Amino acid sequence: MTVEIAPSIEQPDTGLVQDLRPSPNHGERRGHARIDTLILHYTGMPAGRGMDMAERAIRWLAAPESQVSCHYVVAEDGRITQMVAESRRAWHAGVSSWMGDSDINSRSVGIEIAHPGHPWDLAKAPDADPRDPAPVHPGYGDFPAVQIDAVTRLAADIVARNGIAAERVLAHSDVAPGRKRDPGEKFPWAQLAASGVGLWLDPEPVGGGRFMTRGDRGEPVAAMQALFGLFGYGIEIDGVFDERTADVVAAFQRHWRPALVDGVADQSTVTTLHRLLRACRLADAA
Repeated sequence: MTVEIAPSIEQPDTGLVQDLRPSPNHGERRGHARIDTLILHYTGMPAGRGMDMAERAIRWLAAPESQVSCHYVVAEDGRITQMVAESRRAWHAGVSSWMGDSDINSRSVGIEIAHPGHPWDLAKAPDADPRDPAPVHPGYGDFPAVQIDAVTRLAADIVARNGIAAERVLAHSDVAPGRKRDPGEKFPWAQLAASGVGLWLDPEPVGGGRFMTRGDRGEPVAAMQALFGLFGYGIEIDGVFDERTADVVAAFQRHWRPALVDGVADQSTVTTLHRLLRACRLADAA
C-alpha cells in the first residue's frame, strides 16, 4: 500500500514570500484548533560547498534524511523562502515545551534566519562530506539590518493573520533551554516589539543585590522556579538550583535580559521576570 504525503506547500501563505522550496518533512497538526505560537530560529550552518548560508540550510531542510524543516527561511539579504504551508506541522522545534505543552510543532510557525549562530557544538555541518575540513566559525555576529527588516515584516504578517499573542513570540531557546541557544542574545527583540511583534520591556540593569546560582537550595529557589514555570518555561519546582534551572535562567536572559547571559538568577533577572509577568497579566485583562 502506498501512503500519500500531502504536499508541504502549493502556494505561499503571504505575499511576502519570494520563493517556494517544498520540504517533505512535515505532517498534520495534532490537537490544536489554531496556530498560537511563533518560534524564531537561526540556521546555525556555515556557507560552504558552493552555497551561501541560506541556500545550504534550505537544501538541508528539504532533504528527507535531515528529518527537520521549517515554514520559512529568511536569507541574509532579506529574501523569504517558504518550505512548508502554515496549515502543516513543520519539524522545527524538536524536543521542546512551553506552558506545559510538549508538542510545540503542532501549535507553531517556525522561521529560520540564515546566520552562523554561536560556535558550533559539532565539528562539521550536518550535511558535510566526511572529507571536508572542519569549517572555521566566523563568530556570533550581528544580524544584517535588511534581514531583520524582512523577519519583522514576515513575523508581523504571521502574528496578525493567526492572532498570536505577544507573549507567544518565542525563541527556540525558550522552548528548548540548554539544548538550543538560537536566535541568541544578539537578536533584536526590542526592534521587533517596537513594530508590534512580541513581548518586550527594557530589562532591569545588571547590578548588585541577591542572586541564586547552581548548588543553591530551599524555598527561594522553589519560588523562583515557580515564576519561570508560570511564565511558560518547562522547569521542575523542587527547590534545587540544578543544571536544568541554570539552563532556563540562561534562556530567559538570552531573550529578555541579554546584557549578561550566565545562568545566574541575579536581581536584574528576577526583577525583569516579575515585570514581564505583570505585563502579561495586564495584557490579559485589557
